Amino acid sequence: MTRISKRMKESAKVFDQEKLYSLEDALENVEGFAKVKFDETVELHFSLNINPKSSDQSVRGSVALPHGLGKDVRVAVFCKGEAESKAKEAGADYVGSAELIEKVSKGFLDFDVVVATPDMMRDLSKLGKVLGPRGLMPTPKAGTVTPDVAKAIKEVKAGKIEF
Repeated sequence: MTRISKRMKESAKVFDQEKLYSLEDALENVEGFAKVKFDETVELHFSLNINPKSSDQSVRGSVALPHGLGKDVRVAVFCKGEAESKAKEAGADYVGSAELIEKVSKGFLDFDVVVATPDMMRDLSKLGKVLGPRGLMPTPKAGTVTPDVAKAIKEVKAGKIEF
């Protein structure tokens, strides 16, 4: 049997767990419960009413965090021609085509995100066994396969995450 703390009992008197609150009201209530001198962690649960076994009801997407990730994101870009110069200007850490593919196939994985142009996907498919298990393989749904590499790089560097 678990023990319920005094603080939890106190908050249960004020906060009705059966009632559905709007996000604004819930945040106000959480701020009102704060009794300590440090920033506390808040846990948020969503009930989406989806069937995870059904493939057409999956939850996938991306979100740009307002204050970034708190660390520098290293981006590798697979592209050819003038897209290489645009990628370097946008702040990509590693840019290339065949030579970068060769380097990665030999074990180089010093990056966090991979962005590619659509014309490079045929060549990049050779790296599926290397990048796939690490979650680095670029996909159009995630926005990492795009002709506008500069925009994708800026989004990733600014704090875009996928879920």
